[in-house]
Amino acid sequence: MRVLAAMSGGVDSAVAAARAVDAGHEVVGVHLALSATPGTLRTGSRGCCSKEDAGDARRAADVLGIPFYVWDFADRFKEDVIDDFVAAYAAGETPNPCLRCNEKIKFSALADRAVALGFDAVVTGHYARLEDGVLRRAVDADKDQSYVLAVLTAQQLSRAMFPVGDTPKPQIRAEAAERGLAVANKPDSHDICFIPSGDTRAFLGAKIGIRPGAVVDADGQVLARHEGVHGFTIGQRKGLGLPGPAADGKPRYVTGIDPDSGTVHVGSAEDLRVHTVEAERAIWTSGSAPTGSVECIAQVRAHGGIAPAVAEAVGDGLIVRLREPLTGVARGQAVVLYRPDPEGDVVIGSGTISGTAQELITNEAEAEAAR
Repeated sequence: MRVLAAMSGGVDSAVAAARAVDAGHEVVGVHLALSATPGTLRTGSRGCCSKEDAGDARRAADVLGIPFYVWDFADRFKEDVIDDFVAAYAAGETPNPCLRCNEKIKFSALADRAVALGFDAVVTGHYARLEDGVLRRAVDADKDQSYVLAVLTAQQLSRAMFPVGDTPKPQIRAEAAERGLAVANKPDSHDICFIPSGDTRAFLGAKIGIRPGAVVDADGQVLARHEGVHGFTIGQRKGLGLPGPAADGKPRYVTGIDPDSGTVHVGSAEDLRVHTVEAERAIWTSGSAPTGSVECIAQVRAHGGIAPAVAEAVGDGLIVRLREPLTGVARGQAVVLYRPDPEGDVVIGSGTISGTAQELITNEAEAEAAR
């Protein structure tokens, strides 16, 4: 096939491109310029899309002997990922920008351009496995990225390739070294790529501004003041501005966020326990929603927040009834559904969390009452 290899400048995408070449495909490398300030150098494992990263990608392409280009997607990235991220936090949600980047940039904007130019597929260095349209967890559980790929439609998956998902990360680095790729020991990127400082609260504050509100307990007592709900997320324990723990000596956690009134609710760890998750914008990797209830594993964070569950499609969304409660479940996160499989859990679908309930909701009337 004629494939486009998205090369970030890291070791995973470089080896993915190399493996595509080994497989006999006609490979062209492309680096996405997503930063509005590409001249900024990364700081260790923080930041991406820098001039340094573009140079690393180009050198890897030279070693592999493939054509290489840089495509400017900075405006699209700002609109679909950064602006979406800021708006979600302003609305009291907790978004995952990696999910949105995969959905809107790498497998939408990039893939659409690739297809228009005659390419058959897009190759990336994501840690996941894909065969005959079936998306599975990666062999390396610690690096598994199937969660952030669960927003892809069946059509998007049909033109995607993940060549490194069947290999543990240490072996990928060793392979890169054997191939003479200078990025073999390059640090992995951490945190949010467009916030290289790692200070998300400061970044959001500069974008949103001061929107004062109150931090209140379960009785409605005002415990502290804050400068904006964007500085909080469900399950947060530190940085609440509180004078001390609760009267019983136990720590307090963020249990609810009301962006309209600017109120941040805090409570005990028990108040965070969720038994039901509602989600909108359901995406099913098979291309169609399942019929009836589905026994599955639900995951609400990229690494962690996993419980057995029963899920059901409801309109264009879904409802997930957890057999074991989860904590720290926030609106704006994704809930991803997996089918257990000894060969590697299979992604069934995903949805954007729109609501939660502490009780186990069993029908639509109860769901409406809980809202």
